[in-house]
Amino acid sequence: MEEARRRRWYADGYCDRSDHDASAPHSVRGGRPASDQTGHETLVERQIRLAHERGDFDDLPGKGKPLPGLDGPDDEDWWVKGYLRREGLSSEPLLPTPLQLRREIERLPDTLSGLPDEQAVRGVVRELNRRIAEWVRAPVGPAVPVGPVDVDAVVARWHADRAAVADRRAAERRAADAAARADRPRRRWWRW
Repeated sequence: MEEARRRRWYADGYCDRSDHDASAPHSVRGGRPASDQTGHETLVERQIRLAHERGDFDDLPGKGKPLPGLDGPDDEDWWVKGYLRREGLSSEPLLPTPLQLRREIERLPDTLSGLPDEQAVRGVVRELNRRIAEWVRAPVGPAVPVGPVDVDAVVARWHADRAAVADRRAAERRAADAAARADRPRRRWWRW
């Protein structure tokens, strides 16, 4: 059995007959030395050397460039940030709760711009205020001040933004109609 294994290893190029010295300590696989103390290279070192001689490592992507993530300060979450960056995901869920709430408050006008009526706007703001009150009752994370949002002020701003968008669209329609009228050929008052 051992002889058949050695012949297979010789044929595959993992070792040669000169590697087998009866006085050297052998590992379990193929009579390889257990350590490099005897002057023999290990199986892994030999495979790397042979691959390098064949040129398998010549045109690897990223050759000569620093490893990503190792150029900045030590960060225990480097792998999470790298994964989020590779997948194109947002890192916002990793933020503490008060910072997430503050970001939601900042993005509130954009969130509300697509809502159809005032009742839906009030519902979204009430839900946000509920989550803020829930956090204030049992704060977890850094002590960042977050206060409730004034529903009436948000609704008034929503109405103003909606009116501004409607005015802008009307002005764009008027400009498009005027351009279309200018491009049409004028009709003469006489006909032939």
